[in-house]
Amino acid sequence: MPPRFQGPTGTRDLYPLDLARRRWIEAKWRTVALRHGFDEVDGPAFEHTELYTVKSGPGIVSEIFGVFSGKDEAGVKSMGDALLRGEHAAAPWALRPEFTPTLARLYAARAAQLPKPTKWFWQQHCYRAEKPQRGRLREFMQWNCDVIGGEPATTPADGPADGQAVSTSLVAYDAEVIAACVGLLEACGLTPAQARVQINDRRAVSAAVAACGGTGNEQAALQALDARSKLPPERYRAQVQALGIDPDALDGALDAIASAQSPHAAHLRALLGALRQCGLGDWCAIQPRIARGLAYYTGMVFEVIAEGERAVAGGGRYDNLIETFGGPPTPACGFGMGDVVLSLLLQDKGLMPADAQIARELGLRPDVYVISNGDPASDAAVPGLLAALRRAGLHARRSYKGTKNIGKLLKEASDAGARSAAIVESGSEATVKDLDTGAQWPQRVELSALPERLRLMA
Repeated sequence: MPPRFQGPTGTRDLYPLDLARRRWIEAKWRTVALRHGFDEVDGPAFEHTELYTVKSGPGIVSEIFGVFSGKDEAGVKSMGDALLRGEHAAAPWALRPEFTPTLARLYAARAAQLPKPTKWFWQQHCYRAEKPQRGRLREFMQWNCDVIGGEPATTPADGPADGQAVSTSLVAYDAEVIAACVGLLEACGLTPAQARVQINDRRAVSAAVAACGGTGNEQAALQALDARSKLPPERYRAQVQALGIDPDALDGALDAIASAQSPHAAHLRALLGALRQCGLGDWCAIQPRIARGLAYYTGMVFEVIAEGERAVAGGGRYDNLIETFGGPPTPACGFGMGDVVLSLLLQDKGLMPADAQIARELGLRPDVYVISNGDPASDAAVPGLLAALRRAGLHARRSYKGTKNIGKLLKEASDAGARSAAIVESGSEATVKDLDTGAQWPQRVELSALPERLRLMA
């Protein structure tokens, strides 16, 4: 027996209806991004592995799929020899686990020629060598929106003299990024009761950690906070105590951020004010235990949280990343959203449209379904009519069944979601039936005139 293969673990086989549902999400992403003034960019599906280790450290290697050229026999042998010696080794290339490093590389290469600010969006596949589970796969689609640029903080904070300085432009750009994210949630029919944007500031959390005895361990504390919801309470407390921090004292310091009492929360206060001005106040709230564990975040961070799901989206401000890739010092902020968690959430809330509606929205409905009445002259006319309909810009399909049962053929046309059926009655005429209303055109139509008649009605 020949071998039978299944798709790799953590991937999906998408048949036409499955793919149509994902295309519906992709269309929402693109529409919302363009509406909010973002331009689309793209880059390669694989990069130098160093591009990711520079950004995230060598630990990222365990989460990426390494790639070799099929002609790089020496490279493969060298890596194999290193692994046999028990040494760390990484493939020279990596399938992208995310797009932000590529975005930083693209911007750094042309920073002087690009507008200030630059607003980019991207949506393509990502690949992560993680354990598959609900809401997390090894191959998935991701949508990113980023605003790159802005002026440094110059406006005095509204708190004590030792508080943050606030940049009006950076607050405005953070608000634009969050507005795009909320715009997508609204476009999918979600409400603030179903998904909330929880916002924090890494600087305020770092200050709280330092005040509780964690000076020098801020990043480790941020990573512990980021994993808190996934850990048993006693394990989280043990991790924080190991850093020399009293967990109860840290909770109190974090609560001060939530109540906007922290002098380091001035940016958050200004951001919430800007979001309220945009009519987004109901969607957003400060959540001081949102940390986003990645080291490159420098200020505002946020996650979209829905009950019972992983974060639907997440992002923040990364003001030092562009210069890491050879560009000028450039503030930036953005977020990413995957299709897996979003689709699960929409299905659970009954917000994923029916297949017929998706077909209509994406333009997948056939304009006309061509059927022969079974006579030889009619059968012979079908290919030419199909070609003429398609040249007229119409989505035209046909039946390939040998039956002469018109009722069954009309059901096939209806099941395909076609707007109309053209029943070829002879070598020169057809009868047309509107499949939405069930009404039949009162007179037969010359085949030569049918494409234009249907085009005007499409």
